[in-house]
Amino acid sequence: MLRKVYSKLVSGVIFPIQEKLKGHSTVLVREGLERSQWWATEALYDLQLERLRELLNYANSHVPYYRCLFKNLSFDCNIKSLGDLVKLPLLTKADIRLNLDAFKAEGADTLSRFNTGGSSGEPLVFFIGNERVSHDVAAKWRATRWWGVDIGDPEIVVWGSPIELGSQDFVRAIRDKLFRTTLLPAFEMSEAKLDGFIVRIRHFKPSMLFGYPSALAHIAKHACSKGVAMDDLGIKVAFVTSERLYDKQRENIERVFGCKVANGYGGRDAGFIAHECPEGGMHITAEDIIVEIVDQAGNVLPMGQAGEIVITHLATKDFPFIRYRTGDVAVLDEKNCKCGRGLPLIKEIQGRSTDFVIAADGTVMHGLSLIYVIRDVKGVENFKITQESIELTRVELMVSDEFSEKSINTICEGIGQRLGEEARVDVKVVANIAAEKSGKFRYVISRVAQG
Repeated sequence: MLRKVYSKLVSGVIFPIQEKLKGHSTVLVREGLERSQWWATEALYDLQLERLRELLNYANSHVPYYRCLFKNLSFDCNIKSLGDLVKLPLLTKADIRLNLDAFKAEGADTLSRFNTGGSSGEPLVFFIGNERVSHDVAAKWRATRWWGVDIGDPEIVVWGSPIELGSQDFVRAIRDKLFRTTLLPAFEMSEAKLDGFIVRIRHFKPSMLFGYPSALAHIAKHACSKGVAMDDLGIKVAFVTSERLYDKQRENIERVFGCKVANGYGGRDAGFIAHECPEGGMHITAEDIIVEIVDQAGNVLPMGQAGEIVITHLATKDFPFIRYRTGDVAVLDEKNCKCGRGLPLIKEIQGRSTDFVIAADGTVMHGLSLIYVIRDVKGVENFKITQESIELTRVELMVSDEFSEKSINTICEGIGQRLGEEARVDVKVVANIAAEKSGKFRYVISRVAQG
């Protein structure tokens, strides 16, 4: 009973105060989203069209990149339908890199610098304003509440981003304590670490888990192997994101922790795109995000066909993302969800898979721990890391003229520090890196972990 009272205090008072102090309109946005989620799909499309016109007109008036683009195309921002978006070119990471300052709206004074995690092999620097932050947080908050949990309920977060892990200062520690959030680092998963994770989860008795599906599945597997029960803690849901969720992972997490798994899809650049409801529908945040599915040539595909996800984020006036290529592959669903929400559905997400790697001492680490070694090396255009064995890891690099041979030593040392001195790192510069049969790249492959 006391837990519920405290959660209401956090979600109804403490968190709203925090957001107001930050200049965010998160509470009002979430309240609006909780109303509009029940609208008919046609009404949501009308809302998208209205907001899209506002975004396009604002970009034309205030954003140098789009002012120039629209002028060159003789593009009319007062479009008649969402289908008129095809008159605009697709936006790539390269476009943003080459025109970073031109994407910033004139007079925008709340921009914060962000970058992608680099699991796609293409880390990107970009900026986000308060409007975008408010809408993304509100969308996540709404989806969290679908599952009967709320901000302030005890939460275990298993994560590996250096942004989150590097922000554990005094203020963040107080915030996490107030919000009852405990962060466990996903990079290192030795047996001793896993034992410690299990003890902390059992002691904390969280209402929800949040993290990479591979990391939560790994903890679940370890608990099972040790004969430690985890299904008696009152955990209601495990939210997973940032990787493709496989059926076996879902089954293991649900069985061991005694809760349902809720899949989420999005990114720092693309925003909070979709989230699974208790009825199993993967709902698109349609009030904020327009999703198109395109083929390799950029042509929009009909419903039900697999292609690359392209998003237009309607809350990005300060730094617009219009027809942005995510690099992920998905299929849209024309059916409605049994839950009754009018939000359109993603039927299947086919991209995003990051392996674990295993160090010489047996420590299991998230593959992103190696990606972070390479992602910021100047001149690296693409890469693939293959852990052939405990003793050998191969790195293939596609590089530009900016790449320095000295960086090879940097990469070898960085990966060696993570995998151990016994591990040899073989770095090779190549002209091309082949994709998987599916057409998607896998940037980290561990043949040791697969075995």
